[in-house]
Amino acid sequence: MLTQRITTSVLALLVDMGYAPLTEVALGNGRRADVLAVDDKGGVLAVEIKSGLADFRADSKWPDYLPFCDRFFFAVDTGFPMGVLDMPDTRPETVGIIVADAYGADIVRPAPQRGMNGNRRRTVIRSMARQGALRLAAARIGTARADG
Repeated sequence: MLTQRITTSVLALLVDMGYAPLTEVALGNGRRADVLAVDDKGGVLAVEIKSGLADFRADSKWPDYLPFCDRFFFAVDTGFPMGVLDMPDTRPETVGIIVADAYGADIVRPAPQRGMNGNRRRTVIRSMARQGALRLAAARIGTARADG
């Protein structure tokens, strides 16, 4: 599946960059980020995976992720029409772009550093740690009840 392939390549890229990524992370506003990652200094980035143009055009929720990260990226496949990502409604000044294929992923447009309130940063990182730990526990005990 295309979304899984993009996600896997993005996760590998983020790990190579020194981030600890987690998929499907619940945020404090009820949204769920496709990928949220934290670096060793507490920097947080979010990645929204887009499997195609229809998926991209149907998504109006991505601005809701911005308060929960320092940098925000769209991740797309190599066949995605890149010109769409340069349109004013995609906020090129706010959004970075990662292009992924079966062999890896590359940042083709860096996301600007935005910054986050210190209290929110602690809350996001703590929530991310808790969600990740509960998933590991659920995998170990063989249930899906640990959903935090």
